[in-house]
Amino acid sequence: MKTFQKIGFKLAFLTLACIAGCREKDVNTLGDLLGDKNSVNEWVYATMQDGYFWYKEMPAKSKLDARAEPDAYFENLVFNRKTHDRFSMITPDFEATQQQFNGVTKAFGIHYMLGFIDSGKSNIAAFLSHVSNGSPAQRAGLKRGDIIIKVNGTQLTDANYADLLGAESIRVTMGKVNGEVIESVGQEVTLTRGQITESPIAFSKIITKQNRKIGYLVYNQFVPGTDADKVKYDNELRNIFADFNKAGIQELVLDLRLNGGGYLSSAVTLGSLIVSNYSASKVFYKEQWNDKYIKYWQEKNGPDALTYKFAKEPSNIGNRLNRIFVLTSNGTASASELIINGLKPHMSVITIGDNTAGKNLFGSLIGDEKKRWKYGLYVMLGQTVNANGDSDYGTVEGIKPTHAVDDSNVPFLPFGDENETLLHAALTQMGITTRNPAHMAGRLQVQRTVRQTLRDTPAAWNGLMVRDTGEAMPLPID
Repeated sequence: MKTFQKIGFKLAFLTLACIAGCREKDVNTLGDLLGDKNSVNEWVYATMQDGYFWYKEMPAKSKLDARAEPDAYFENLVFNRKTHDRFSMITPDFEATQQQFNGVTKAFGIHYMLGFIDSGKSNIAAFLSHVSNGSPAQRAGLKRGDIIIKVNGTQLTDANYADLLGAESIRVTMGKVNGEVIESVGQEVTLTRGQITESPIAFSKIITKQNRKIGYLVYNQFVPGTDADKVKYDNELRNIFADFNKAGIQELVLDLRLNGGGYLSSAVTLGSLIVSNYSASKVFYKEQWNDKYIKYWQEKNGPDALTYKFAKEPSNIGNRLNRIFVLTSNGTASASELIINGLKPHMSVITIGDNTAGKNLFGSLIGDEKKRWKYGLYVMLGQTVNANGDSDYGTVEGIKPTHAVDDSNVPFLPFGDENETLLHAALTQMGITTRNPAHMAGRLQVQRTVRQTLRDTPAAWNGLMVRDTGEAMPLPID
């Protein structure tokens, strides 16, 4: 995997950039084991003053309490959580977070939607939308479409689900749809967290229907490869698109519902496999940093230093397409949104599903170069725009779908099933009729408790967009 280098006190090591959002977690639990508060806070301020996109909006150091807990100190530096920076954060364990950013985590391996299962809206169920390949959950026999109603014999509620599903080992009670209710099937499954390194390619298929050939790809994270083979997954992507080319597909459905982002190198690979009428001059995206780094990059690498173009990919299918269908959810974030925004100037992009997450900022995961403490920072460094200069989705509204479709019919059908809600909607937009009434029997539309599709990882580190510069950048701290 790529190595995360750091923006430090003397040197700014910007070897990667990422767009990310995460659920806030408790950072006080390690207490003084994480280092002297004054020293940590000094490092926090210097790091933010260096690379933060809104460093000019930070309060003067003299106005801050240097003895405050580092998480509280950091929060005072963040510029307007509601309107500008929803994603910068501090973590108590840099190395553990780095592993999570690289797609390696200790988990059960389940993605799920939460929905109410009683009229009083007190009881909920976890409706599995994906089970990671090779995960403890998959080995236990769980799959997309399964329903969890209890954990350790306790009914899931909006108040207890996070604690119950956050345990190291759990016993889950499975449920099923019976008419208008969700009821137990009398089956229990025991799950214990384990290390997961998941392939980002969850599913692919060539659908032949009504004399049309449609490529369908479920891509869940932008990760190029493994430690042993650093381009393993990118090459698997290339092989899938080679198969699409060989089959002569006429349409493409890219399923990014569960994709919270990843390495920008893989976003470039995927975008370059799709873009219509490829040329070496076509711009994928541009980066906007703070004034110090714009000056640095342009003086070092020229006026186009922050402009990134599509790459030549022999298996590109763009000449077969005049449009692409992208399936989206509120969890479609960052590098996924960059694919949508970056392709729009070059071809028709039709999105189907829900609004995306709205993460157009990029940042860097930063640890102390001297390793004096475990703390790490995730600092927003700037934003991306497409070839037309557009980047209007960086709000809680995200990218609004071309066709809004409620993806809450349960149980979820398998990926690739032509009657699955969002795939069916895409095929319908193509003029292809697929609906089989028998497939709809035994399905129920439930009300979500939250918009997001959740996962059982200790922290929801979604929205990475990682770029390697391959160099260290000396930059003095103001």
